[in-house]
Amino acid sequence: MKSRLIGLGLIVGAVLAAAPASAQTKWNLPAAYPADNPHSENLAAFAKDVDAATSGKLQITVHPGASLFKAPDIKRAVATGQAQMGEVLLSIHENEDPLFGIDVVPFLATSYPAAMKLYQASKAAIAKKLEAQGIMVLFAVPWAPQGVYVNKPLATVDDLKGMKWRAYNVGTARIGELVGAQSVTVQAAELPQALATGVVNSFMSSGATGYDSKVWESLKFFYDAQAWIPKNFTLVNKAAFDALDKPTQEAVLKAAATAETRGWKAWQDKSSWYIDQLKAKGMTVEPPGPALKAGFQKVGEQLTADWLKKSGADGQALVDAYKKM
Repeated sequence: MKSRLIGLGLIVGAVLAAAPASAQTKWNLPAAYPADNPHSENLAAFAKDVDAATSGKLQITVHPGASLFKAPDIKRAVATGQAQMGEVLLSIHENEDPLFGIDVVPFLATSYPAAMKLYQASKAAIAKKLEAQGIMVLFAVPWAPQGVYVNKPLATVDDLKGMKWRAYNVGTARIGELVGAQSVTVQAAELPQALATGVVNSFMSSGATGYDSKVWESLKFFYDAQAWIPKNFTLVNKAAFDALDKPTQEAVLKAAATAETRGWKAWQDKSSWYIDQLKAKGMTVEPPGPALKAGFQKVGEQLTADWLKKSGADGQALVDAYKKM
């Protein structure tokens, strides 16, 4: 009997020792955009890929629509470990560090190939800054080029004076200031209500944001200025990543690389679709006229000068490296 008990104890001990290796790890991934937005769909596919590659050992739950954390709070949640992962529009943190806003420097990178070059030129510097906060970059995916939504025709930028201008980062707030509009900070999840209640009646964003917000219910004009192509960064808490075993880490990195490639292709494929949808909903969609375009260019030159002044030698070095690529 004693030997049987010892044998049983050894078996139980072996099972318990093996348990941590096969235990399921669950992560949360908060995001700021609707579930049917291409960014959120890409995150869901990423989570599915990780689940499959790890045979369910690491399960990632995506929380779209700012349902777990509001957009400005996601990065801090990842840094503090409140969420193991998170997707953020990095430019909303430009006040914290100018380099986080390099992809919204107006007219610096206005095509997807140019945006990819800018990403490649700046990725290491951005990753280093985030690493100092306990955050690791997994992948980045662009939006569509940015244009201006408004409730009346625009002949020049002077026509924006006095309008209620939605701002979501340093650059858009500064545009509002330069054109004489009243800037109101509104993140994407709150934009539909802000439009419906008249809190804002003009803003700069992508065709996707306009579609997600059903902008045609409030505004009737979209000027396709193609001012910049911002990016969402998917981040992971470094300590949480380091706690994974090597095969699981490799599975996450492989799924991240796949998600990045898939995300860039999805946005290139779908950008024109969003523009078509705005037209189909009755919006007037057109490029800026010569005077309006010249006004936007002048505003862009001022914003670029502002950014280079704030970012100093580091920012200039990244811009120089990008232009040489």
